[in-house]
Amino acid sequence: MSSKQLNKTLLLTKEEVIPMRKWFILDAKGKTLGRFASEVAKILRGKHKVSFTPNVDGGDGVIVINADKICVTGAKEAQKIYRYHTGAMSGLREVPYRVMKARKPDYIITRAVKGMMPKTRLTEAQMKKLRVFAGESHKMESQQPILANI
Repeated sequence: MSSKQLNKTLLLTKEEVIPMRKWFILDAKGKTLGRFASEVAKILRGKHKVSFTPNVDGGDGVIVINADKICVTGAKEAQKIYRYHTGAMSGLREVPYRVMKARKPDYIITRAVKGMMPKTRLTEAQMKKLRVFAGESHKMESQQPILANI
């Protein structure tokens, strides 16, 4: 018996994970932003699988549709502000939630999911498997996505 067979914990390698990768479609219509983003982050990391290995990118791909129909609770719609810096002096820009939802609804979900991911080297590779679309249609039919209900 090799030492790998004696081990009770299943630790996957990168080569073993890639053939098992799937894509899921999640509908954001009427969902709360934070709760929805945490579920997406869980799927991207692979924590929904029994074979979760923290140091291997074993997560699945996620396609989010209807990003423009996401909801927030309380007074966040009026008070939430997205800040970024252009890099120039006095280049801090503030965009309210309502304006950002009208301009780039996909950015709202992408940023919320990225904030819920761990700050590690794997996060960038895991975030590349997230696709967010504002409307009902998407261009990801070739991945044969599975419709998931959260």
